[in-house]
Amino acid sequence: MKRGRVLIAALALGALWELAARVLGRPILPPASVVLLTFLRELGGQLGLDALASLWRVLASITLAIMLAVPAGLVLGQSERLNRVFAPVIYLLFPIPKVVFVPIVLLFLGVGDTSKIVIIALILFFQILVLVRDQAAGLRPELIYSVQSLGAGRRALFRYVYLPASGPAILTALRQSIGTAVAVLYITELFATQRGLGYYIYLQGSTLFNYPKMYAGVVAMSLLGLGLYFGVDSLERRLYPWQGVR
Repeated sequence: MKRGRVLIAALALGALWELAARVLGRPILPPASVVLLTFLRELGGQLGLDALASLWRVLASITLAIMLAVPAGLVLGQSERLNRVFAPVIYLLFPIPKVVFVPIVLLFLGVGDTSKIVIIALILFFQILVLVRDQAAGLRPELIYSVQSLGAGRRALFRYVYLPASGPAILTALRQSIGTAVAVLYITELFATQRGLGYYIYLQGSTLFNYPKMYAGVVAMSLLGLGLYFGVDSLERRLYPWQGVR
């Protein structure tokens, strides 16, 4: 997607926000200009520190999910026998909203960063696993046979055929999951923590009733998700230009 179009859309939404706030005239909806000034002022302070904490958790979750889901998806895609065994389990767990596991994971892993990272990684794990498995299983047989005819074994097929062919599926899964991952990040950061954008938004809005700061936190979390989305797009465009990312 063209960055210019996104900027125009953002300016249009900001103008509507400003107009609505001026017409409504209530503290719970401060003007966009006030929120923007608050955002810029707070970015060098607590808001910036909380944004870095949230960014670290999301990036760690993405890394963990990729490390676990990609090998598992490639193995299931190569082996029909293993896929027949695990497919019912995946079919059962995949549709379940992973947010329901938040209290369970918190009970087992506590309220630190580990539990938050694991919860977000769960969301990404199943998305990546299913897409990578299907991509690996759907490779054309003649491509595999041609590489095998050159003496390639299972390890070489894994490295030079299955893994490169599954790259677009991995990035597609990440793109589809970013919004949900950031939403769950907000929920996890409400539990016994003093760092993160979710905590910042809740503290400013529900405890201190500082609505400009609350909206500044919402803007920061929105920019976090948008930045990750654009980052995945840019990476896909660089690694797989034939995919035609817009």
